[in-house]
Amino acid sequence: MKAAVLYEANAPLVIEHFDLPDIRDDQVRVRLMASGVCHSDWHIVKGEWVDVNRPPVILGHEGAGVVEEVGPAVRNLNVGDHVVLSWMRNCGLCEMCQVGYSNLCEEPWDHRGQPRFQDSDRQMKRMNALGTFSTETIVPQDIAIPIDREIPFAQAALVGCGVMTGVGAALNTAKVQAGKSVAVFGCGGVGLNVIQGATIAGAEPIIAVDILDNKLEMSRQFGATHTVNSAQVDPVEAIQQLTDGKGVHYAFEAIGLAPAPFKQAILCTRRRGVTVFVGHAPDNTPVDFDAKILALEKTVIGSMYGSCRPRLDFPRIFSLYKAGKLKLDELVTRVYPLEGVNEAFEALGRGEVARSVLDLN
Repeated sequence: MKAAVLYEANAPLVIEHFDLPDIRDDQVRVRLMASGVCHSDWHIVKGEWVDVNRPPVILGHEGAGVVEEVGPAVRNLNVGDHVVLSWMRNCGLCEMCQVGYSNLCEEPWDHRGQPRFQDSDRQMKRMNALGTFSTETIVPQDIAIPIDREIPFAQAALVGCGVMTGVGAALNTAKVQAGKSVAVFGCGGVGLNVIQGATIAGAEPIIAVDILDNKLEMSRQFGATHTVNSAQVDPVEAIQQLTDGKGVHYAFEAIGLAPAPFKQAILCTRRRGVTVFVGHAPDNTPVDFDAKILALEKTVIGSMYGSCRPRLDFPRIFSLYKAGKLKLDELVTRVYPLEGVNEAFEALGRGEVARSVLDLN
């Protein structure tokens, strides 16, 4: 297999060749066909997340492909099946799994099956134990979710993180109600999918906030009814004006880059409004606001992976896509070969794309 490795922050990724070990009883080997290039990968490239995914690491966590080999204990998967990978494994036994929040599983990620440098015993870790910037990977059976063969791999890969995170934040975490007002801060890959989730829920108006006009124009394609350029006007004041001075029922922070949008997302909600932090900020990002504002019975909640249960929610997402109610084709702005991964990150950093996809075939 070949893969794109980040050796140090703020440096180009390097294409390397590896051998994969034999699979274990409950694992499957997947020939990856496509991988999304997500902002979470970009955080690691920029050195903003210092955690288990610190370099050196094979990046990538949005992947779809074909099952090439199955272990003897694997159930419900066969060689040749098309799958999309979930980056959050759940044990099914801890408190969070037992009460229905498997996206918050307390067990650590399973890092078995690490690739080895060719002609060496030296191993390389994979982002979130997936490392989808590669031509193959080995994963536990429970995070390989079967999909219909007619679903294109590029579109399927995006459901593994960005689509599920955004749509799920609206439908699962916030449970947006029809006819309620929504503001979304950030119109990247996740923010556009928050907008899609709010649209599916029947929200109105849906106000998109960003500093780039091209992103705001893109947001209308995915369901935004109004747009606000926060580089030109105060977004809180603009949202107040669009909602008769009351503010929105729901606000979503989907950027995760700086404290200001987190605070603005709280301030722009009305009494008993709900603010959802979807964007994962760099480590040690403080958000300061007057605590008294919460006396208006406002709620601030985080959303991890769209509060999803992959084996239930992934099929739901694909059903919405096939019914024409969820846009996946339109999310794929550019396609690059694996060797073009650094160019894909440059386009992401310039805000030029909804989502770039690596074609690994």
